[in-house]
Amino acid sequence: MAQAIKTAAYTPRLKALYNNTYRKELQAELNLSNINEVPSLEKIVVSVGIGKQKDDKRFYEAVKNTLTKITGQATVDRMAKKSIATFKIRAGLNRVGINVTLRGDKMYEFMDRLLNISLPRVRDFHGVGVKFDKGGNYNLGITDQSIFPELTFEETQIVHGMQVTFAVNNGNKVATSALLTKFGMPFEKEGGKR
Repeated sequence: MAQAIKTAAYTPRLKALYNNTYRKELQAELNLSNINEVPSLEKIVVSVGIGKQKDDKRFYEAVKNTLTKITGQATVDRMAKKSIATFKIRAGLNRVGINVTLRGDKMYEFMDRLLNISLPRVRDFHGVGVKFDKGGNYNLGITDQSIFPELTFEETQIVHGMQVTFAVNNGNKVATSALLTKFGMPFEKEGGKR
């Protein structure tokens, strides 16, 4: 009789580290009484605004291809919510941005690649800013998509930036900073250098 081979379920590296190590460390560091109060990563949203080039199909295809390749997930078009006559934008008809929302294993895989492969490729890199929004979420602006190794030289000819938003549960500035530092986010030090 042939025996069924059991394969171990794959768990992303950062997810395993968070569940096994970082949660308990953060609970102690932040003086939290309950393990469920520990901040956790809810989702990562990667978005690109295409307002000025809304009519350029080549630019749209380049942005869509970039987001699909670096996240491994299909993109979603964001339509205008308001009509603005000066910019020839009509509510619900004009595409003003493209985004991808990552959750679960894909979120941890993307963050691992971003922090350990892509950000070190930035020229003259001294760390990322330390500004958080009111909900304790962190926004990272990237000015050039060529830092991602998934893209070929031809795919980086149309240069565009993107915004990466790290949405955190139970987050405030201190808790989110502690969580992202555990994951390896290279925040810049006081003097502006890492």
